[in-house]
Amino acid sequence: MTAGITGSVVQTTGLTVAVAGMPAPVGAVVGIARQGGGEVEAEVIGFRDHRTLVMPLADLDGVRRGSAVRLIRTARTLKIGAALLGRVIDARGQCIDGRPQPMVRERFKLQNDGVTATERPRIDLPLGTGVRCIDSMLMCGRGQRLGIFAGSGVGKSVLMGMMARYTEADVTVIALIGERGREVNEFIHRELGPQGLARSVVVVATSNEPALLRVQAAYAATAIAEYFRDQGKNVLLVMDSLTRFALAQREIGLAAGEPPTTRGFPPSTFALLPRLVERAGRTDRGSVTAFYSVLVEGDDENEPIADCVRGLLDGHVWLSRRIAERGHYPAIDVLRSISRLANDLSTPDEKQARQILRELLASYAENEDLITIGAYRKGANRTLDAAVEMREEIHRLLKQQVEEKVEIAQVRQALIELAAKCTMRMNAAPVTMGQQPQMPPMQPARQGAVIKK
Repeated sequence: MTAGITGSVVQTTGLTVAVAGMPAPVGAVVGIARQGGGEVEAEVIGFRDHRTLVMPLADLDGVRRGSAVRLIRTARTLKIGAALLGRVIDARGQCIDGRPQPMVRERFKLQNDGVTATERPRIDLPLGTGVRCIDSMLMCGRGQRLGIFAGSGVGKSVLMGMMARYTEADVTVIALIGERGREVNEFIHRELGPQGLARSVVVVATSNEPALLRVQAAYAATAIAEYFRDQGKNVLLVMDSLTRFALAQREIGLAAGEPPTTRGFPPSTFALLPRLVERAGRTDRGSVTAFYSVLVEGDDENEPIADCVRGLLDGHVWLSRRIAERGHYPAIDVLRSISRLANDLSTPDEKQARQILRELLASYAENEDLITIGAYRKGANRTLDAAVEMREEIHRLLKQQVEEKVEIAQVRQALIELAAKCTMRMNAAPVTMGQQPQMPPMQPARQGAVIKK
């Protein structure tokens, strides 16, 4: 029973409230009484000097020294069920799309233990994302975890909307963490659309909401994905963004008194990141394939959160501002991106095809300055000649319109066919500028027989 556990407010400091006489555990939900009636919901985040530190989920208007604090429940739970499909909810699980609340009775903890390493089956089946560049050059498996690394304004939300709309997964769970309120509606109606929303659950915590709710939204989306996975579904979890989750945890950690470390992030931030991403994966019942977006400050890939996340995931997709400025969408930099399971999921022909295209892309990138200033001389390098001539066809494979839906089987076949054309071009005899192709030598005329007289 929790009815008898109470306390009183003794101090407020920044975002935290110190409560005396309240032996509630970390993560417990409490209510702080307002002077004019009602109460403010808060969560226990730590202890200091025999006092319990709580962080409110709303403004502290009407809260004074001595205000009563009561324990509501010892752990935060979430109501999850199939009725959430097609709905938009907040971090508490309440629908915010203007429609009636669904009838969902089952409650689940927000923070569950991940599947142990020995219980995870091997990832041996690909999952079509509906994005041609990813399905061809960065093939993703069911239960794999990848990061989408990008600066602002490079097309990250559009790419994630395409995956949510065209994926082969049975259910899509989308977490919008710390987004601007205007962008939420735009993403739902423009990027996701009715087709994508019908089989999706969207969890929203905008940037103006308390840090606790932004963190809880990430946990709520992961818990919903785990629920559908345990129902035998293949789930696609798309979280935008993991960086804002880390920033919210930084607010909580610093308010609780943690010492700042790298770029002001407390140790708890780097401890929670692996606990969150490790919950995605494959089990014997279903799978959660996760894409986490990471905002890179100043396009610096060695930024602390990006550097930490890159080591936790099974691959990363890098969006390049330079490629986006050329009008190439999605602006995926194939040479800087990697999927650690792509070769395990591919046939020998697909692995060889992918290697050929990477070789050509790398050759063109290394010599791009020479080509631009006109110093490139055709015929000096067969690989570079093929890279220049096949560049437009390679880009046609990597480009994709937002409204264009592709099937992974067609993409895999197109990859092999394009690589075969590139191989034929590389094996062709080189012809230099201003040089005519050599003709085979003419055979001497055969003399007729000499008749002796």
